[in-house]
Amino acid sequence: MKKILLLIAFLSLAFQGIAQEKEVYDIKFQGHKKNKIGFLKKYVSVRKGDKLDSLQLEQDVVLLKRLAGVSHAYYQVFYSHDNLYNVFFNIEENFTLIPNVNVWTTTNEQLAYKIGLYDYNFLGRNIAFGGFYQNNGFDSYGINLRAPNLFTRNFGIALNHQNWTSEEPLYFDQGSANYKYSNTSFEILALYQINFKNRLQFGINIFKEEYDYLSGVTSNAIPQSLSLDKQMLKFVYEYDNLNYYYQYIEGIKNTLYLQYVTTENDFQDNFLIGWSDFMYFKRIGEKGNWANRLRFGVASNNASPFAPFSVDNNLNVRGVGNIIDRGTASLVLNTEYRYTLYEKGWFILQGNGFVDAGTWRNPGGTFSDFTNSENFRIYPGVGLRFIHKRIFNAIFRIDYGYGVTKNASNGIVFGIGQYF
Repeated sequence: MKKILLLIAFLSLAFQGIAQEKEVYDIKFQGHKKNKIGFLKKYVSVRKGDKLDSLQLEQDVVLLKRLAGVSHAYYQVFYSHDNLYNVFFNIEENFTLIPNVNVWTTTNEQLAYKIGLYDYNFLGRNIAFGGFYQNNGFDSYGINLRAPNLFTRNFGIALNHQNWTSEEPLYFDQGSANYKYSNTSFEILALYQINFKNRLQFGINIFKEEYDYLSGVTSNAIPQSLSLDKQMLKFVYEYDNLNYYYQYIEGIKNTLYLQYVTTENDFQDNFLIGWSDFMYFKRIGEKGNWANRLRFGVASNNASPFAPFSVDNNLNVRGVGNIIDRGTASLVLNTEYRYTLYEKGWFILQGNGFVDAGTWRNPGGTFSDFTNSENFRIYPGVGLRFIHKRIFNAIFRIDYGYGVTKNASNGIVFGIGQYF
């Protein structure tokens, strides 16, 4: 009888423990000014009445730190009454209304400039909205709207319009020619967040490309004036397991891009293009950060000067020059070590040493082109980053890359934001 009473007492205490499970009574935010409370409460996953789960709260903090309008976040839990607790999310906000001004010289020594204005937290609801105007001898402009949480916590939309004109090189067997290239496009994308780490984008881009001959070699196979109407189906899958602490990043991210382009003309067939960006970041000590990007891309292997992958300073290999070659497949590795040289208040000075290496498949060629010394590029280099802690993506970078492979060049590359 005594044993039975003890068992009943034990079971009673166990059920009482379950009944007394800690619950969320309310969710509150502190430190917000521009970010809207309604949006923040919808954005985090924790809800009133949920079981108090520290893992869920930690994931919500990571999600908050991914917002353009948040530079840092953490949570606190306070007892309310009975078995109920209040959850406080404390956030430090970013300034997100960012002007963009760039000035440079083109290949023919003409002064060029680009001005723009973007709000990356428009209306305090994680909406990116803005546009730019560019003059590099030709007029270009773009307008962009991206609202990933417009309809629900997980579902949104992106709208983009661009009218772009530039001088572009095309490569033939006999040499290269410069063309005036114009691209007028309208794009709509659906944005869907599957869960904490996985996201999708899919939609359509309708665009018109025009090529007009300027200088260089000519080819009977390619007209000196060409107009192409095209449609692009676009799909993007993103796995994001990155964690941010101001300028430091740790974790893994992989983004897969797939595009199918249809057109009706005698000079370019319908083609499929896909590439994957795998990124790995690791904190080293208190001030170091090792960053890596491996990019592999493949497209339909047409023997055409309109090959989609380009070898370019601003895309893949620092110091190599502006669009020095094109290919139908690419393999690029960027690795760099970032180190905080100075930090005080909102200002950070960061130095980095890097190695960029890449190789390409020639249009109509084979994958053995990857090992061709004419295609292979290795560019080590060094750089500086000037970072503002409280302004979104306020990173001004300067990199100098020096080629060590055949027919190499060297050069300085400027930009906004980390290279990757």
